[in-house]
Amino acid sequence: MNIPGLITPFTATAAIGAYLIAAHGAADGAAVQADDGSTMPLGVTTDIPAAAGETVDVVRSGPANVTFGGNVTRGAPLTADANGRAVAVALPAAADTFIVGYAEVSGVAGDIASVLVAPGFIPATAP
Repeated sequence: MNIPGLITPFTATAAIGAYLIAAHGAADGAAVQADDGSTMPLGVTTDIPAAAGETVDVVRSGPANVTFGGNVTRGAPLTADANGRAVAVALPAAADTFIVGYAEVSGVAGDIASVLVAPGFIPATAP
């Protein structure tokens, strides 16, 4: 069970599923489903999906449930894959990567599991 921290409503620019990573939309107060680690995430959507134009609630801090997009080990920093699912960042990072937070448990693709939402940035490691 998670007791999420700050939850903020946004207007979905396009459909956003439940338990996925959300990112800033093109306008103030808008959110889109994240599609990679190249932009700062807002947080993780709650258990209620939203269609375009609807309100989507986003957990901005603290524990939340997210859908894993691959194998994840607890403690790993997580970023978004092409479908808004959480995937582990391979360290050292090959490219600048924005993260949504850190895995609280280990899991595999398709699991809905706990993440500590703490958006941040991991710079690429120089060769």
